[in-house]
Formats: sequence, structure tokens, C-alpha cells
Amino acid sequence: KSSSNQAIKHQSSSSSIIIIMSAWRKALSQSVQELRLSFCQTSAASKGLRDFVAKHYKGIKKDNPSLPVLVRECSGVEPRVVARYQFGAEKSFVVKDMPEKEIVKRIQELAAAQ
Repeated sequence: KSSSNQAIKHQSSSSSIIIIMSAWRKALSQSVQELRLSFCQTSAASKGLRDFVAKHYKGIKKDNPSLPVLVRECSGVEPRVVARYQFGAEKSFVVKDMPEKEIVKRIQELAAAQ
């Protein structure tokens, strides 16, 4: 019986994580008008952003089908995320050597910004 309770708690926890992950992705198109991701295909400094794209791109596009998400790969470029808002305002940050989970946090901040 305790193992089934643990499974229910684990399943509930996983569902909460999925809802939270989906919530920030859906919030993107409410404030961001374009998201640009630039990185090197091979450098260690860009690994986190490459991992982010591999893990989250499909979900972002699924939740925001009309949001332009531009993925630019260029040899030797410094990894960067740029969000464009209304009236052409932009916020950007360099994600050099940043792990994928930290990039998610930074993009969540962009989604919350107006």
C-alpha cells in the first residue's frame, strides 16, 4: 500500500512539474513577439543552449504556434538569447557555459517581462 501511495505522490509531482513547464511556455507569446536563439553547433560554451533547443523547442512551438522562434547556428558565435517585445524593444543575454536548466529560468524571466 505504501508503494502505491509513493507512486501516486510521484505521479502528482510529475504532473505539477509538467504544468509548470507548460505554463512558462504558454506565457511566452503573451509578452514576447519573437525569440531568437544563436549558438555554435560544436562549442562547449553553447552546449546548454543546444540542449535547451533539443528539449524545449517542440513544446514552445506547440504552445505558441504563431510565435517566431529563430534558431541560428553559426560557427564560433557566442551563445545568446534575444526576446523582442512590442514596439521593437529587445532584451538579450549571453548564455555562455550556462546549463539548460538555468537557460529555462532566464527565459521564464523573459516571458514574465512586459
